Order: sequence, then structure tokens, then C-alpha cells
Amino acid sequence: QVQLMQSGGGSVEAGDSLTLSCLASRRIADSHSMAWFRLTPKGRQAVAAIGPNGDPILYADSVKGRFTASLDKAKNTLYLQMNTLKPEDTAVYLCAARGGRFSRGWEFRDEWYAYWGQGTQVTVSS
Repeated sequence: QVQLMQSGGGSVEAGDSLTLSCLASRRIADSHSMAWFRLTPKGRQAVAAIGPNGDPILYADSVKGRFTASLDKAKNTLYLQMNTLKPEDTAVYLCAARGGRFSRGWEFRDEWYAYWGQGTQVTVSS
């Protein structure tokens, strides 16, 4: 069992930056895949996925070049650095994890992940 505790988020203006954190209750960086998703009125969207030990790191097309996912193994923490935020990035962001490495094609499928954070709101105004 793994608990994921999120922090960060808030309300910013377009063009600003935010960093989200996802702290795991135990060491999982070398054995679990992790991911960021976001909930919008259109549904749950994948943002980024990261394999065990931070390899590979994959991004949804909508955030490539603006968002950076990273893993601090010593702190058992997954981060999402979000730059050049846009109003369409407004959502509840969730981190997720599952033991093992995702198969290609499954990294952005929310049904593959077993553990979820509580979610954090990000609001971007124009």
C-alpha cells in the first residue's frame, strides 16, 4: 500500500509558474511508475508519466516544452514544474503510482494506476 500526499497548486495568472509535489509514504522511486493527471470538465487527462528511477519521462502533447516532471528519490517525492501556464491548464491535478514499469501505450491510461493523491486545484486566469 502506498499513500500519496500532494502539495502546491493555487491561483495564478497566465504566463506564471507553479510547482506541484507528491510525497509517497514509502520508498517507491526505484520500483514504481508515477504519473500526473488532471481533471477538467472534459474529463481526466494525462499530463506526464515517469518510470522507475525516472526513466522514461513522457509528456502529453498539450504540456510538452512547458511542464517538467521529476523525481527526487531521496525525498520519495514526485514534482511537476509548470511554466508558461495557460487558462486551459486550469484543473484539479492528481498524482498516481503503481508498482512496476508501464508498458508503452499504458503510461497515460488512468486505469493502470493503483494509488492516487488527493488532488490539488490549479487555477490560471487570463
